[in-house]
This record gives sequence, C-alpha cells and structure tokens, in this order.
Amino acid sequence: MALHSLDIARFSWRALSGYPARTLLMLLAMAIGVGSVVVLTALGEGARGYVTGEFASLGTNLVIVFPGRSETGGVNPGAMFNETPRDLTIDDALSLTRSARVRRVAPLNVGSVTVSRGPRSRDVVMLGSTAEMLEIRRWEVRQGNFLPTMDIDRPMPVAVIGSKIRDELFGPERALGEWLRVGDRRFRVIGIMGSEGRSIGVDVEESIIIPVAAAQQLLNTQSLFRILVEARSHEDIAYVRQFAENTIQARHQGEKDVTVVTQDAVLSTFDDILGALTLAVTGIAAVSLAVAGILIMNVMLVAVSERTAEIGLLKALGATPGQIQLLIVAEASLLSILGALIGLALGLAGAMGIRSALPDLPAFAPSWVILLVLFTALITGLLFSLLPARNAAALEPVSALARR
Repeated sequence: MALHSLDIARFSWRALSGYPARTLLMLLAMAIGVGSVVVLTALGEGARGYVTGEFASLGTNLVIVFPGRSETGGVNPGAMFNETPRDLTIDDALSLTRSARVRRVAPLNVGSVTVSRGPRSRDVVMLGSTAEMLEIRRWEVRQGNFLPTMDIDRPMPVAVIGSKIRDELFGPERALGEWLRVGDRRFRVIGIMGSEGRSIGVDVEESIIIPVAAAQQLLNTQSLFRILVEARSHEDIAYVRQFAENTIQARHQGEKDVTVVTQDAVLSTFDDILGALTLAVTGIAAVSLAVAGILIMNVMLVAVSERTAEIGLLKALGATPGQIQLLIVAEASLLSILGALIGLALGLAGAMGIRSALPDLPAFAPSWVILLVLFTALITGLLFSLLPARNAAALEPVSALARR
C-alpha cells in the first residue's frame, strides 16, 4: 500500500474535519500559544525601540556628568534622578570646554515653577541652560530664537516657551516679545519651541527654557542638575568621558564625586534590562505552546482509541506501522501549522492594536521570532504526536477491527 503526500494531506484534513469541536479546541490552544509569544515579543521590542528613540533624542556622541559616585562599576540609570550629594557648578561646566575633542557643553538645571501672564497661570517644568542645548538635544524653534550666546553666568531675563504654554497663556495674541512672570521675576519671550513630544521625561511643549544663571537665581541654588557634553565624533566619546572625570576630580580636590556616563552605556544598560524582560515574558508565553502540545497528545491518544477500527482496516489493507505513524504525525502537524498560522494572525493583529493605542511604541515582532515560533509550533506538534502514533502503529489488525 503506497501513500502519496496528497493522499496523506487529504486523509489528515478529513480526519480533522470529522471532529470539528475537538479540532477547534486544539487549534485554539495552539493559536493562543503562538499569539501570546508574538504579542509579548512585539511589546518587548517596542519598549526597546522606544527607549532607543528617547536616548537618540538626547543627541549624538553624548557624555552626561551628574553628581554622586556610582561604586558598582556599572551604569545605574536610577542614580541619574537621585538628589545631589555634591554640587556641580557653572565653573565645572566651563572647565569641560577646554578640550579640542569637545564640541559643545550645556549645563542644565531643572525645576518646577509657576508661569503667569495676567490672570492666566500654570505650573511648568523650567529648564535652565545655554544656547548649546538646542544643538545638543536636536530641538527646533518654531518662531523666534533660542537662548542667545552670552556669558554663562549672566541671568538675562529671556525665555523660550513650549507651544502648549504659548497657547494657554497667550491664546490668539502675539507671544514673541511679550513679558510673562516666572516665579517672582519677569522674562521676555524670545522664542516658541517647535519640537514636540516627551523626551526623557521632559515634555518640550510644556516647558520653559531660560538662561542657566537665571534658573539658579529662581531656584536659589548654585548647583547644576547635570552637565551635557557632546564629543566631536563617536571615536572621541571614550576620551571625553575620561577627560570629564579627570577634570572634575582635579577641581574637587582629587575626590571622585561625580559619575560620567556615555549615552551608549546608558542605552546598553536599558537594552540589556529590556532584553532580559522580553525573554522572560516570551518564555512565560512559550509555556502555553507546551500546554498546547500536551493537549494535542492527549486528544490524539483519544482519537487513536476512537479510530481503532479505521486503523485496523488500514493495516488489513497492507499499511505498514511506519505508514500508520506517518498518518498520525501528519494529522498533528497539519493541526499545529493551522493553529500556528491562526495564532500568528492574532498576534500580528494584537501588535497592531498596541501600536494604534500607543503610537510612540514601535511594537513590531522581529521576523526571526515569527519564524522561530512557527518552527517551534510545528516541532511541538511532531514531538507530542509521537506517542499516539506509536500506539496506533502497535495495534494488531484483527484486534483493531474487532475494537479490542
């Protein structure tokens, strides 16, 4: 008795369609497993892409100096938001410009202030910096100008405001050249930001940017929140990092009381963390594939017992044990492939739903994950069908026809 691939496919399809409820149950189990892996992987990759984009918005070739010393030898992103253990000063920032490999240096202060104009007021995030911040952060100015180039310690009363602040405080009126009150001081609006969206926790549209010396006066502090240093090239980053450490250490009486990290190092740390989380949740989702495989095995064992007479007839007509095993394995494989394809469609639809709900999250499942999950689903169906196939092949024709 010879079996051709077309005959095997027809036999498997008829066997599956003959028991629609059972087939639907197994398809659903496999589809849920595959869909879960695709969605969770897309979510993890989307988170990694979002973080990468956020750090890319900081600028290129960036070195960040912040107070406090990380003793772990690694990058501690959480430490970037801790309180200042020792001051970074404007003079520290100026000292970092004394290298030919440094393109720009931008000191940064951050605080919350009340901005008002007439009866209108609101609380906003205030950024104190210099003209170099515009190029370092790759921001754009929609109207007017950014902070002028001037002495870093000059508290000039000028401000650049975000578009939402402009709309809320000025409405349809002209904003450029007008005065507004920031805390207990008055500032003239010289520019409206054109950049949109949130970047590392700061929404440019809802921020006000003033000279760093003026920000220090408003916050009543001489310390800086951070110093952003831009190297001239990617090859200069390591040198600039070491230069910044040595320069600040020399200025602070030989104490290593600051942490200097590169944008690549911070991004690599977040990437490792998110990569591990992605693998973890994907592994959890992959458990459902094993559950689907177990379900296929159990159902196929039941199917073999129900189709004992049919298997006995095939063996009586000359089917070999190998051919019987092939038929059972082919049936489980077809079931796995169909379930995997349905799950893939559901997973891709779920990823599309995530992108629609969260446009900033690039939730795309990598192509290798799609190929891997389809392959895994097929292997799962094959492996868990071996026991039912062996049981079917071991049946004696006479006993099987007699349903014993």
